[in-house]
Amino acid sequence: MEDSEYESVLCVKPEVHVYRIPPRATNRGYRAADWQLDQPSWSGRLRITAKGQMAYIKLEDKTSGELFAQAPVEQFPSIAVESVTDSSRYFVVRIEDGSGRRAFIGVGFADRGDAFDFNVALQGHFRWVKQQCEFARQAQNPASAPKLDLSFKEGQTIKLNIANMKKKEGSAGNAKSRPSSGAGMSLLPPPPPGGKVSAQPHPIGEHLPVGVAQAQPAVAPSAEATLPWPQLNPTTAATADVWGDFAKASGSTSGQMQPSSNWVQF
Repeated sequence: MEDSEYESVLCVKPEVHVYRIPPRATNRGYRAADWQLDQPSWSGRLRITAKGQMAYIKLEDKTSGELFAQAPVEQFPSIAVESVTDSSRYFVVRIEDGSGRRAFIGVGFADRGDAFDFNVALQGHFRWVKQQCEFARQAQNPASAPKLDLSFKEGQTIKLNIANMKKKEGSAGNAKSRPSSGAGMSLLPPPPPGGKVSAQPHPIGEHLPVGVAQAQPAVAPSAEATLPWPQLNPTTAATADVWGDFAKASGSTSGQMQPSSNWVQF
């Protein structure tokens, strides 16, 4: 991956201290307690910049911004930046000058949060570098990129609960086909009173009992308007079968009603 032409700023801390450190005595690491922490060799501002894959730790003057020292970092964690074993606020940084000379110095922060931001800025940059390298490798060799396999493996099965599906469909169909309780219902008329005939004359046009309406002879409308209603004999009204003659009339083959003795002849 080619280096970018511009330089980005990852982190800026306005106060940092630089210490001269003694050579490492053992392989256990550096200890900040061995430094003269109350007598820093230099104090100023720290900036972390990035250009391409490289990160740079720059120590600058607070006022003028003049560069005091610079530490190029190719990867993190590495020998270029190391943490001490007895504190989280101090680091050992390997600085370089223009001629290629290197030296190790101690860098400390007055606030623990500044030290945390310094650490996170370096970690985030090199995490991004790793992702960019991975994307470039996949672009050059697409066959090496992992593919998502959604096929069934040997012995792998899938279970469908069809019974519950049928029940749900059946219940939905019944709910649609079931009519409402009050829709589509008609009230039947009450049956006629059994064996009771009113003695009062009925005006033309009113509803008559079913049997009587079927047994009336066909008369011209002009005549019906003046004819009185036939009266029954009071002595025989209680014992006579009022509907018997009409039953005989319904079976006539000629289609004409036979006259009864209880009716007035016209």
